[in-house]
Amino acid sequence: MSRRTCWRFFPLLAIWLLLPLSNAYAGNLTLAVAANFTDTTASLVETFETATGHQVTASFGSTGKLYAQIRNGAPFDVFMAADAQRPQLLESEGMAVPGSRFTYARGKLVLWSPETAAFISPIAYLNEQPFSRLAIANPKTAPYGLAAQQVLEHLELWSPLQPKLVRGDSIAQTFQFIASGNAQAGLVALAQVKAWPDQDGTLWRIPQSYYAPIDQQAILLKRGADNTAARDWLAFLQSPDAVAIIQGYGYDTAD
Repeated sequence: MSRRTCWRFFPLLAIWLLLPLSNAYAGNLTLAVAANFTDTTASLVETFETATGHQVTASFGSTGKLYAQIRNGAPFDVFMAADAQRPQLLESEGMAVPGSRFTYARGKLVLWSPETAAFISPIAYLNEQPFSRLAIANPKTAPYGLAAQQVLEHLELWSPLQPKLVRGDSIAQTFQFIASGNAQAGLVALAQVKAWPDQDGTLWRIPQSYYAPIDQQAILLKRGADNTAARDWLAFLQSPDAVAIIQGYGYDTAD
């Protein structure tokens, strides 16, 4: 077993096998989390805090903006991005712990409208444009926005749809554009739709071949290197309980 594998699994044993002692060593950690993972994080935090006694504070936003905040000294212990690029950059820039990076979820992009039977053929719907606004996240700061751009480029609709596109700063804001009626439809994360209480809308699960895989990676930041709670959190993300929660919200997980 490699040193990296040992590092990941020892905290996991500490959480689940030494649970009766956990409250005596409870700590605090701060997370920087991609906006698409908001609801999933809430469920994970509840399970983690109950099991360990650790206290978690999470801040949510677009991956690009969170990355910029970390580079400017924001006090986070763990970064949970919606891509692999930014964690890799932080690792190469010496701002994260080498070898601590891994994929915790693989995102799925969908075309969604809260209107019942908004479309039968999603591609025809996008071509005919019976909507006044179509929402996507900003491709420059949000990985789900980049994936949305790739989908529209694949369908040769990126240029034709420009007059009707509205861009959210994050995928969370993008979803709110649609949920509030400011946009009639949009390209968002499947997890957001699954968490939405009104399930009467229209959904198209976009084929994976239309966009690059959305591998969402987590990494331990230098500030959290000596934080037991932060290390326990990263180990917990790879546990069967966490994987079940993540998959339940509509994500794939690493093999």
